[in-house]
Amino acid sequence: MGLTDTADSLMRGLGLSDPVIRLGVTGLSRAGKTVFITSLVANLLDRGRMPALRAAADGAIRAAWLQPQPDDTVPRFDFERHLAALTGPDPHWPEGTRTVSQLRLSLRVQPRGLLGGLRRMQTLHVDIVDYPGEWLLDLRMMDLSFAEWSAQVLDRMAGRPGAQPFLDALARLDPQAGFDEPSAQRLAASYTAHLNAARDAGHSDTTPGRFLLPGELEGSPALTFAPLPAPDRRPSALYREFGRRFDAYKSRVVRPFFRDHFARIDRQVVLVDVLGAIHAGPPAVQDMRRAMADILSAFRPGRAGWLAQLLGTRRVERILFAATKADHLHHLQHPRLAAILTAMLREARDRADFQGARTEALAIAALRTTTEEMIHQDGEDLPAVRGTLIDGRQAAFYPGELPENPAALLAPAADGAARWLDGDYAAMTFAPAPDTLRPGDGPPHIRMDRAAEFLIGDRL
Repeated sequence: MGLTDTADSLMRGLGLSDPVIRLGVTGLSRAGKTVFITSLVANLLDRGRMPALRAAADGAIRAAWLQPQPDDTVPRFDFERHLAALTGPDPHWPEGTRTVSQLRLSLRVQPRGLLGGLRRMQTLHVDIVDYPGEWLLDLRMMDLSFAEWSAQVLDRMAGRPGAQPFLDALARLDPQAGFDEPSAQRLAASYTAHLNAARDAGHSDTTPGRFLLPGELEGSPALTFAPLPAPDRRPSALYREFGRRFDAYKSRVVRPFFRDHFARIDRQVVLVDVLGAIHAGPPAVQDMRRAMADILSAFRPGRAGWLAQLLGTRRVERILFAATKADHLHHLQHPRLAAILTAMLREARDRADFQGARTEALAIAALRTTTEEMIHQDGEDLPAVRGTLIDGRQAAFYPGELPENPAALLAPAADGAARWLDGDYAAMTFAPAPDTLRPGDGPPHIRMDRAAEFLIGDRL
């Protein structure tokens, strides 16, 4: 942390400047980070749909507005364009996160309590930081050597989508051949093709994350390596060079990201597409469970003491685990969805609780796209949802009943089952529903007010 950040923290700690909450929004690909941030900000600006946020319900929040974010070198989160995509005359899903971005929302608050009326109004700044989910997976690489990372990746690769062409290329390698750049590029391209195929099939364990979203690093040596089997004798020139590039990737790409963005978070949202993983099958569920545990090990949860706060040493005080797309289920199944998420993250959540951070698990929909109804099928009534599909058709949808006991899903996933024995769980992609926003109301949602209350309610 730089001298300016430390000075700002000291001023805030002494009450000489407005308080700031730095809120990180993270998650794996397709978890809905962009939609979550857009909906959260829109519903804090127009709070008519936020009854569970106490400061909104009792009128303590007197005003809310957007300001330029304080980090001049970080792109601004394009809130207005994303909101127009979700709520305009032709609603559609906005583009996913491809780089780090930030937005500052300021809230003017009248203190509550017996003496609240005697105290002046305060301003709370909420700095919301959006991260590409693919980059998060790299954080666990920091503690691994090239040999350790290669062994872990290769051990889990057999049978995964797109893995066989890469494994065949490894089998053809001459272990004592010299290094040449074209061969290295072909091997890295084959491995990257496997990562893309695995992600598209619902797998979460896809490192290095920058191979999927390379940005300005595309084609650089730091993104031109792949896992290799441990050598029987003296490492080949290829093995030594890939190991060097692996270390360069950690030091030049992953470490700056962790230092400049990830390690400065006060409150954290972890979004998880549990329904998508369940639909993809047991391997995807186990893959997501393992990936999320590894990602969360990079957090520094717990409450920072007053001296640490003055000196700028931040720790994650609250972590919200959110199972997204709850609007794809009837509300009767929402408690089961939250229970499955809680069980998936049990180890990581227990670690965070033990170290002093407060945690919460919710089933949410940042933008509600469906309505609920009961459909009659095969002599029974099924709790379903109805919405507009991406192709414009209207459809009623019953995805299957989630088990009451999460172990019914997690146990076969951990045991390596290839498919669910009790049937498949359907998935469907709904388009944003046309919605005429009333004055004072943000976009329709499920439990975003409870999420906001947990994340920032104590500071309002």
